[in-house]
Amino acid sequence: MAEGILNINKPAGLTSHDVVDKVRRIVDTRRVGHTGTLDPLATGVLLVCVGRATRLAEYLVGQRKRYRATVRLGQETDTFDSEGQIIAESSITCTSSEINMALDSFRGEITQQVPSYSAIKIDGEPLYRRARRGEHPERPARLVTVYELEILEWDSPYLKIDLYCSSGTYIRSIAHDLGQSLGCGGHLADLSRVSIGDFSLQDSVHLNDLNSEYWQDHLMPMVAAIRHLPRLDVTLEEAVKLYHGQPVLTLDQRKDGEVVQAFDINSRFVGIAVFDADHYQAKKIFYEPDP
Repeated sequence: MAEGILNINKPAGLTSHDVVDKVRRIVDTRRVGHTGTLDPLATGVLLVCVGRATRLAEYLVGQRKRYRATVRLGQETDTFDSEGQIIAESSITCTSSEINMALDSFRGEITQQVPSYSAIKIDGEPLYRRARRGEHPERPARLVTVYELEILEWDSPYLKIDLYCSSGTYIRSIAHDLGQSLGCGGHLADLSRVSIGDFSLQDSVHLNDLNSEYWQDHLMPMVAAIRHLPRLDVTLEEAVKLYHGQPVLTLDQRKDGEVVQAFDINSRFVGIAVFDADHYQAKKIFYEPDP
């Protein structure tokens, strides 16, 4: 069975789960999963794991992400994006320099309240279900980091920005909160994810171009999911030890808890190992020893 990573360019109007369902039909397997939700409004990079690569999805989820976003100032919506109902409108008097000054408060490490219309669960129920019932429970806050945030174009009422941030950042919240800080309201009008880690939109395949005949041409090996991790080369004997859950002693000087990708001397992928004091311990093993 084929296994690996597909870098999909998600079209607007589909949920991330819609994309997974379509990929499942194309590749003819149920073992498919995405590594970071994109709202239906958004387009761009959605990494999809196929086969055993789903076991490595966690190492993609936390990667930094880059977005190109359009904020519509002067209008506030209940969902913080253009798919919601307009709940307030105001005139716009701010200049590009004033907008840039306001953006300063969104650069670096910031605390966000998640949107009311989000999949975050409280007492086991997604917030969006409560919001649809007119309920407004206290929304949880999360700490995120915005590494870069720059204005690309200001053509009132539309502001185009480039944003590079940590995983878990709500771009909708930034659009809404920016509008609040400027006193005119705002919402997210358009969003494209242009990269996750070193997976870029330029190297993606559009979902509409993926078909059952040629999909494997776009499949990257599953180790692409962990290429950002340090590499550990082990002997065949050590690979077998890891396979059986036995520790592998080492003279390496790494931090306790550091995660590495392990390969045997024939460059076969062994799996994920974790450094602990003076040895490596298997965490996820994909190795099959020779008979």
